[in-house]
Amino acid sequence: MTYCVAAAVSSGIVFASDSRTNAGVDQVATFSKMNVFEAPDERVLVMLSAGNLAMTQSVMSLLRSRAKNENGVLRVKSLYDVAVLAGDALREVTARDGATLAQQNIEMNCNFILGGQIEGEQPRLFHIYPQGNFIETTGDTLYFQIGETKYGKPIIDRVIKFDTPLKDVAKCLLVSFDSTMRSNLSVGLPIDLLAYEKDALRVTLKRRFGEEDAYFRNISQVWSAGLRKAFLEVPDVSWST
Repeated sequence: MTYCVAAAVSSGIVFASDSRTNAGVDQVATFSKMNVFEAPDERVLVMLSAGNLAMTQSVMSLLRSRAKNENGVLRVKSLYDVAVLAGDALREVTARDGATLAQQNIEMNCNFILGGQIEGEQPRLFHIYPQGNFIETTGDTLYFQIGETKYGKPIIDRVIKFDTPLKDVAKCLLVSFDSTMRSNLSVGLPIDLLAYEKDALRVTLKRRFGEEDAYFRNISQVWSAGLRKAFLEVPDVSWST
């Protein structure tokens, strides 16, 4: 299992993904789920992946090998076109490997989050489903999650609005990860975090948080203490009507 999330606000898009893969209690490994395609001053594309690792890596390999082709992700004119290419690549890998994996009862449930900006467009964010189709964020739905989504959702719903500053979105997503990691051992550090600033057309803010990262440890401690304090301030149950 993994956890990936991205939120699009007025000032840009923040992406975050964990790096843990788990094929059993004694088979835990680290693989980044964040892939970046960058042509400085022209486009920045970020893809987060969750699901069967071999399949998601195959999809990314296809996209990278064709990136500079006439119809590759570094050449097409819109983020929508990139989403189409990603969906096509996913269907191609599914057609190639799907029957064999199904015979072995191996799940092929691959999801991707794709976002960024191409010169001439506004920043855009998509969720690409296992079938290769996709949806895009709107003013009502500002973020997408894939993987282990339920534990980190409440904090995002309460905090992130369209005008939330990018720095606060980044902080919120890290708290979302802390909440998820406390409830699900299959999600864990390192965490890759990237904040894309609108119209930058290059990656300027990217960081990895590892096991000994003091900032992430401090966020966890502050958030836990704040929750306990808030809980104590909640009025006691009234047993009479």
